[in-house]
Amino acid sequence: MHPAPDGLLRPDDGDAYRQELRLLRDRSGLPVVFGGQVLDGNLTLAQFLGVRTSGLRGLRVTPGSGLGGRVLAAGRPMALNDYGSAGSITHDYDTPVLAEGIRAVTAVPVTVLGTVRGVLYAADRSPAPLGGRAHDLLADAARRLAAELSVRDEVDRRIRLSRTLPAAADGPLTPRVAEELRALHAELRSIAQDAADPALRTRLRSAARRLTALASPQDPPPLTPLSPRELDVLSQVALGCTNAEAAARLSLLPETVKAYLRSAMRKLDAHTRHEAVVSARRRGLLP
Repeated sequence: MHPAPDGLLRPDDGDAYRQELRLLRDRSGLPVVFGGQVLDGNLTLAQFLGVRTSGLRGLRVTPGSGLGGRVLAAGRPMALNDYGSAGSITHDYDTPVLAEGIRAVTAVPVTVLGTVRGVLYAADRSPAPLGGRAHDLLADAARRLAAELSVRDEVDRRIRLSRTLPAAADGPLTPRVAEELRALHAELRSIAQDAADPALRTRLRSAARRLTALASPQDPPPLTPLSPRELDVLSQVALGCTNAEAAARLSLLPETVKAYLRSAMRKLDAHTRHEAVVSARRRGLLP
């Protein structure tokens, strides 16, 4: 985790890049994979596997310059069979690239909502083309990374939105605000199911608990008898979702949702879905 300028604790996105690069290298067998994030409009190379020199570390690539700069500017994958003799790129970065012995190289953008957020590279020290499988694996890695960044962005957006809601101490919540608070709570818990990073899941659930506290900030944080999954399901039921709808939102089977709901009802000594939601709210488990 690291603090953002607005005080949000966001997991280091560099860790997500490193995870995808490790997976890419394991699956492709390629000798060199690396990448970096777009910061202030430029690409900064920061994650590497298989390099022999330090020349590429921290390199700032401007839009349109070199292979990565062209990918950044065009927003699409590009490949070269022999970097040193390629006529389709500028050669601003030949010194560190050629010192590394890189010849065949492919670069793919990491694109979130139409914006290039980073670039991943796969390279070989041979001029032979990398092949279709390597291109596919690189594209898959970029898509997974883009999905993870999108989840993190949505978490940040939801937490910022939650901070605009008034606390109960400032007066009773209006029905509209109360309903929005409950929807935010349920969505944060459902987004957690798409997060591969355990630290991010913990952060999501912490944010959901903070939203719950807005409904009754005078009470101490409750000791919940429910498991995280049972609370996930009950938060969707509280919005009026059917079992099928809750299953779709939480990426679960409908039968699994039924099992979690039955378990939650038993723990809350409730005989109906409605009673379970009411009991959970009285205990401060749901907003």
